[in-house]
Amino acid sequence: MPRSSPLPFLFFSGKKLFLKGVGLGLLSVLFSGGCAEVEQRHGEQRPNPYLTPDTRHPIPLPPPAGKEHRAVMLQHLETIQVIMNALVEEDFELAKGLTETHLGFFMHRQAMVSQQPENFPPAYHDLAMAHHEAAEELARIIPTKDLKQILPQFNNVLKACVACHLEFKVRSGS
Repeated sequence: MPRSSPLPFLFFSGKKLFLKGVGLGLLSVLFSGGCAEVEQRHGEQRPNPYLTPDTRHPIPLPPPAGKEHRAVMLQHLETIQVIMNALVEEDFELAKGLTETHLGFFMHRQAMVSQQPENFPPAYHDLAMAHHEAAEELARIIPTKDLKQILPQFNNVLKACVACHLEFKVRSGS
């Protein structure tokens, strides 16, 4: 009865043993090279994406207006969640209505009445308009009930939200 070996490739002879040995040798070199590289990187300091400096531009709003603006932003976030749920539930009428009234130009006009537009930088207005335009396009496409058309447009609305939040904040401490 042949003796069991922890290295089964030793039972091969000739070219097979040589090829397996070369293969294992190459794998060892590749793995050790990869490990050595990881070891070198381990000591390096990498930037933490969650601790990067805040480079957003503050919007100069007095505290009451800042709180009101924050409430509008939270309402947008809640509306996005309810619209997504309506799409999941295939309640396209609710999704369209919420998109138009809470994210579209109607909401923009309401916000301009209650807030002082002169306190907002022109670039903020451009981003807000891009957000409302994306929402209007989403509302236009929702009646198709075709999620392959709706979801990319919903993603465009989210991109517009993110673009604005990456660029602006209500004040430097927020």
